[in-house]
Amino acid sequence: MAPRGVILAGGLGKRLEPLTRITNKHLLPVYCKPMIYYPIQTLVDAGIRDILIVTGGNNAGDFLRLLGNGAEFGLKHINYTYQRGEGGIAEALDLAKHFAQGEKIVVILGDNLVGKSIKKYVDEFTRQPCGAKILLKKVRDPQRFGVAEVKGGRVINIAEKPKRPKSDLAVTGIYMYDHKVFEIIKPLKPSRRGELEITDVNNEYIKRGEMTFDILDGWWTDCGTFDSLLRAGKLVEGALCKGGKKTCEY
Repeated sequence: MAPRGVILAGGLGKRLEPLTRITNKHLLPVYCKPMIYYPIQTLVDAGIRDILIVTGGNNAGDFLRLLGNGAEFGLKHINYTYQRGEGGIAEALDLAKHFAQGEKIVVILGDNLVGKSIKKYVDEFTRQPCGAKILLKKVRDPQRFGVAEVKGGRVINIAEKPKRPKSDLAVTGIYMYDHKVFEIIKPLKPSRRGELEITDVNNEYIKRGEMTFDILDGWWTDCGTFDSLLRAGKLVEGALCKGGKKTCEY
């Protein structure tokens, strides 16, 4: 059985103001489609059909107007839930507890785009007896992300936005968890940013010896800054150029 999919698309997107003053960041265009289309398609291409979108802010209703029940993606139904405020990725994920129903979940941040299918990683995680899996990618600016320290073929620690990164391996916004993730979230305390950090969740799995990882094939980007949003559009444009003719198919 395929895991369930969760897309985290809340937050206020303050780094992209004034673009996000009147809409949710994840509804902004990336080349020829709204940003939210790409993570949905990533999950669908991985064989996931049960999908929950966690959104928030004043524009949550626009997701329903845009996506409906997901027929454009071959889905019969999309689930939605609402996050109040900005309590962090782990807080947003906790809202998916009722949806997960004790099953494994694949979580993707709504501003993460990938160039290749993640199905092989999802299939590996499905066969994994328990625990979690993260996907890593070498980046030029690791200080913007959670940074993984790898030793002996294992992730031994993740540092959140370190000033002096110990590696160039960023933790992408694609996380895979078993049912224990909600038990791990429950006792978490807010960080200095006032948020429940997903890095704390991942480090707890590492501490338990239940974290696996892979290096993501193909390109990957987030869309959290003006530069990365522009880069995402260019990457998508390049991926859609076939035989010198641009097509808006994903």
